[in-house]
Amino acid sequence: MACIIGLRQQFLFPRRVRRVQHCLCSQSASSVAPQNKRLDQFKSQVSSGPSFQDFVKGNLANKLYPSVASEGHGERHAYLSEESDVGNSRKVCFETYGCQMNVNDTEIAWSILQKKGFQRTTDLHQADVVLLVTCSIREKAEQTIWNRLQQLTAMKKKRFKSHTPMKIGILGCMAERLKTELLEREKLVDILAGPDAYRDLPRLLAVAEGGHRASNVLLSLEETYADVMPVHHAPHGHSAFVSIMRGCDNMCSYCIVPFTRGRERSRPVSSILEEVRLLSDQGVKEVTLLGQNVNSYRDTSEKQFCGQSPTQLSKGFGTVYRTKQGGLRFADLLDRVSLVDPNMRVRFTSPHPKDFPDEVLHLIEERSNVCKQIHLPAQSGSNQVLQAMRRGYTREAYLDLVENIKRIIPDVSLSSDFISGFCGETEEDHSQTLSLIRGVGYNLGFLFAYSMRQKTHAFHRLQDDVPTEVKQRRLQEVISVFREEAAAVNGRLVGGTQLVLVEGESKRSSQDMCGRNDGNVKVIFPKEEVVAEPADSSTAPVKPGDYVLVEILSSSSQSLQGRALRHSTPRDAATHTQSLMQDRLASSSLNTFI
Repeated sequence: MACIIGLRQQFLFPRRVRRVQHCLCSQSASSVAPQNKRLDQFKSQVSSGPSFQDFVKGNLANKLYPSVASEGHGERHAYLSEESDVGNSRKVCFETYGCQMNVNDTEIAWSILQKKGFQRTTDLHQADVVLLVTCSIREKAEQTIWNRLQQLTAMKKKRFKSHTPMKIGILGCMAERLKTELLEREKLVDILAGPDAYRDLPRLLAVAEGGHRASNVLLSLEETYADVMPVHHAPHGHSAFVSIMRGCDNMCSYCIVPFTRGRERSRPVSSILEEVRLLSDQGVKEVTLLGQNVNSYRDTSEKQFCGQSPTQLSKGFGTVYRTKQGGLRFADLLDRVSLVDPNMRVRFTSPHPKDFPDEVLHLIEERSNVCKQIHLPAQSGSNQVLQAMRRGYTREAYLDLVENIKRIIPDVSLSSDFISGFCGETEEDHSQTLSLIRGVGYNLGFLFAYSMRQKTHAFHRLQDDVPTEVKQRRLQEVISVFREEAAAVNGRLVGGTQLVLVEGESKRSSQDMCGRNDGNVKVIFPKEEVVAEPADSSTAPVKPGDYVLVEILSSSSQSLQGRALRHSTPRDAATHTQSLMQDRLASSSLNTFI
């Protein structure tokens, strides 16, 4: 429920009504008329104040009270004027922390505020409103926000004498998880908006402008922001994130996401395709489909999608919830997105290993513009720990999936997540994680020491019994093994060519350019003009947003180094790769014959 702190006392008077009635009975007749008049005035005040529906968010309130709904922007409130939530050119500064979903959330929030007349700035000293888009996945992420709030509060106090005092807001997961501490106990913020309450930002800021603190952290079963077109601020405009679903139903024992972002719900495919087409028209060269559990996508928004066929999981994988039926699945969506623009590269993150049926894998292999890179979060290599984590699979099932992926997509790049020091993890469990990393061979990894989160299953049922120093030692060992394997995986690319989407100059040298290949590995190469077309000898400079074929000359655990050969496209690069493979097969056959 939307919560507003500091409403005028006059709207909350049931006791005073009873006292007025009692006094009327004991007074003389001459004073009854004035008292009745005052009572009538009071009743009029109460009736003109906010009613119950003003504090209810959701479709039910909109259906019952359509007069208070403002189309596309949530409810209207009787105690706020039509003009009160207009930005009036107030300047908003966003600071985004955490995952790529938070980057997309920032774009959604800005789209909503921009339409209400707010302006955006990156200069804190000019900002009237500072909004932190936050993460709660680990304790360190939250501590970063607490430290930042202290800094902003100090800056805010220095501006109190000005005509435009700074307002501070917390958006996203931390707002949902720590609403009481942030708003009431610490009193460091003016507004809170949970991940499903961004439509309410103009109203919350209007309340804050009036000197009150305001909060809306209600989680929704339906909100996907399907009708809100994000305002993309991608570097150089060549790549963009597209949110396709929100929330998670997996309930892994260590994870706070289901409690901060709610249950799974998918954005209609028509809305997603509209956004991807718009990005293609704007010249965007790469889109990344986003979701907390992106490959669990299931669109049931249209009747023809609502069949009875059950969701197909990866072999050997299970869930804590009942098998879902019907809906347009991730393979269908990926198919349609890839056809929008054959020369726009498509990625997706973050998936769950359970949702990789063969149809998804075959589609990735078939489409030249779908990156041959799969993020496959393992979290642990130990069956005991996987069971405690409630991951829904065993080490053996995970390795079978890896084998199946490599069989269908021979040149696939794999990345993963691992947690060191989860509840009850032994040295043997840790050793099994190291052996899994060596056996799979990842090129990228996201590695963390376990951090207990309130509300999770682990918080209520397990003990965080691995000492901090042991967690850190195990984490360093995981990092070391991961780098060894990544160096070996990247080393096998030396001598071949990689299609690279250019991001800009290298951070280490203005004489080099850098970008990322299909496997999302950084590729660095000298800044020089290269052949513009395969059948043309003319050259053209390489600039951000270009696709170029790069010959790989050396590698490390974190990057590839090479020399740009020519400008290219995903479709052209696929033809080039097929031609090289045919030449190699022909050469191999000739050597065998000789």
